[in-house]
Amino acid sequence: MELVTPKAHTRQTASELKKQVGTEVQVTGAVYRVRELSSNFCFIIIRTDRELIQCKLEGSEHRIDPRQYAEGNYITATGRCVEEKKSPHGFEISIQKIEVLSKPAAEMPFSINQRELNIGLDINLDARPISLRHPGQRAIFKIQAAIAELFGEALSDIGFTKIHTPKIVFAGAEGGANVFCLDYFGRKVFLAQSPQFYKQMMVGVFGRVYESGPVFRAEPHETARHLNEYTSMDFEMGPISSFTDIMEVETYCLRHILNRLPEICLTELELLKVTLPYIIEIPAIRFSDAIEIITKKHTITDRDDLDATSEQVLCKHVKQEIGSDFVFVTHYPTTKRPVYAMEDPNNPEVTLSFDLLYNGLEITTGGQRIHDYSMQVEKMKRRGLNPEDFESYLQIHKYGMPPHGGLGLGLERLTKQLLGLQSIKEACLFPRTMNRVTP
Repeated sequence: MELVTPKAHTRQTASELKKQVGTEVQVTGAVYRVRELSSNFCFIIIRTDRELIQCKLEGSEHRIDPRQYAEGNYITATGRCVEEKKSPHGFEISIQKIEVLSKPAAEMPFSINQRELNIGLDINLDARPISLRHPGQRAIFKIQAAIAELFGEALSDIGFTKIHTPKIVFAGAEGGANVFCLDYFGRKVFLAQSPQFYKQMMVGVFGRVYESGPVFRAEPHETARHLNEYTSMDFEMGPISSFTDIMEVETYCLRHILNRLPEICLTELELLKVTLPYIIEIPAIRFSDAIEIITKKHTITDRDDLDATSEQVLCKHVKQEIGSDFVFVTHYPTTKRPVYAMEDPNNPEVTLSFDLLYNGLEITTGGQRIHDYSMQVEKMKRRGLNPEDFESYLQIHKYGMPPHGGLGLGLERLTKQLLGLQSIKEACLFPRTMNRVTP
């Protein structure tokens, strides 16, 4: 019997290698580029998990078989770390030995060792396992990973508990036809449109909860702003005094994310030439007032909702007026909000709900939920729903819930807007749309 000892197996980063100038080091990664400068001198750029490390072969060491450092090979390079101010990291590795770990069976379908990945979006997505190796593409998702991590960090710091809710559900939380149906051992069930019902249930357990996970929308749209599966960053909290509590917590979360991102992803932000917005406060405007602003510049066909152009017009107005990239739109019409949305006691035609728009795109929907049992049952009946179909959900109302609310923030939409991407598909590792289910 063998014993397995705990070892972290950490990788050396460029900053750690720089501290080892004058010593022998090892670097493992893929050969990203080879630059032959003379018969006895060449540069080899190695792509590690996150960085490009400059190495060189010269003099007698240049006799290493070129097949060992062919582009695409995965290698372990051993050599002396030497100072080199012209190198991107201030050092380079003078290679003395190369061990080949694996070799490709075919050439790349396109070049990934150029500054820009000059291929169309469809080719990018068709060959996603390869295109994601490009430093610029990889940087998008390093930043996205940090956004999700910082969302959880911000909420954990103020007493939220992370939860994991089912994605196979008994009913669509948002209602309507935009749900994917499944045959579940002979029973009709659905893919979750959101973790809404479950995170409300968990407010009665922990008070404050959050989750980041996939949600599914059977919306027949193939646009630059729609996905049929995306990652929703949700939180729910109670007791609350007003639905503005939820907006204040989101403002806190976004400010935390934007303040901390440069500490974690400075290399990636610089590579993509991203200028992050700065949040002190976020303005809020009632839906009815937003409509009046928009109609002066755009013809609206539906005065109960904002179309894509309306969101852009409003954000442009807010940016010009007070310089904010973000704006909350509050008090959406009751007809456009789900059955669990709390109606304004002063005007039941509108709800205590909101969307957050960022640079012309809605990235968040949230609001206060109904916590009273009789009120929730009455609204279900008014919407033509049978309360008996929601028996397990209604337990929380029947046996007591505090005033509560929450939101869902689209990770891909936030990533797209932060990085200035043209399509939300670029902000999704493996997009699922009407016409795409591979790779």
